[in-house]
Amino acid sequence: MTDEPLEIVRGSGNLFADFAYANADAEHLKATLAAEIIGVLDDRALSVRKAEELTAIAAADFSRIRQAKLDRFTIDRLMTILNRLDKDVDVKITVRSRRENSAASHMSL
Repeated sequence: MTDEPLEIVRGSGNLFADFAYANADAEHLKATLAAEIIGVLDDRALSVRKAEELTAIAAADFSRIRQAKLDRFTIDRLMTILNRLDKDVDVKITVRSRRENSAASHMSL
């Protein structure tokens, strides 16, 4: 171990932006919607087959969502899945200058 201080970097709240993913905001929203879908499945103890019966969405799609393989999904498709699971989705959009968004803060210990 070294005696050098550790650098702590505070994330932005969007892991995809922190790691410079293309379309980070869209990827973050997709991950959030997928997490909500997984939460509904877990809360209702729904298997992917039962979810398919209830929603007419393929069980394979629910499996992909559970595995966080979201590249085949659009935001509107994930919202549709939540709607078919009897969930309303409200989206709030805030647009601001990138200059207003501060870079990740740094602090040494």
